[in-house]
Amino acid sequence: MSIELIIIIALISIGIIFLLVEIFLLPGITVAGIAGTIFMIAGIIYAYASLGTVAGNISIAASAIALGGFFALVIKSRAIQKIGLKSSIKETVDNSFLKKVNVGDRGIALSRLNPIGKVMIADVEMEGKSFDNEFIEEEAEIEVVKVDSVNVLVKCVSEKIETSSQNDDANEEKLASAKLRN
Repeated sequence: MSIELIIIIALISIGIIFLLVEIFLLPGITVAGIAGTIFMIAGIIYAYASLGTVAGNISIAASAIALGGFFALVIKSRAIQKIGLKSSIKETVDNSFLKKVNVGDRGIALSRLNPIGKVMIADVEMEGKSFDNEFIEEEAEIEVVKVDSVNVLVKCVSEKIETSSQNDDANEEKLASAKLRN
């Protein structure tokens, strides 16, 4: 009877080791996690088959307690602090250009807004989003409807910029200079 008990303890111990390796060292479902599960189940099934129902129930309880205890021990130990991530990201995206844009400002769509694309408003190139999720063609005149914390919501004012007046010539120059920067 003692050899069966040694086999059961060995199978369950190997399973616990593999599961702890899976949890702390190899994230995801890998061979270690599958092997650990198989070893633990094999140990419990062997306990039921060789020693009976009471021994099988005891092996289930002992396996759960041992796995939980070793898990808590590893969490509280310094070993987890050595392999854990200690740095943090404190950088943010620069959205200061959004302070220059107000509701009602007009600009030009530098690319097709499908529904998101590049726009130029107040001589600043930025990402714009169509307010009603409609497509806005390139070079269409747009108007700012809302300024979010990350982008500008715009609507189409006219389909394409005309080059017949002086004001439109200025818009065409802005569009050309913006395309040169890209």
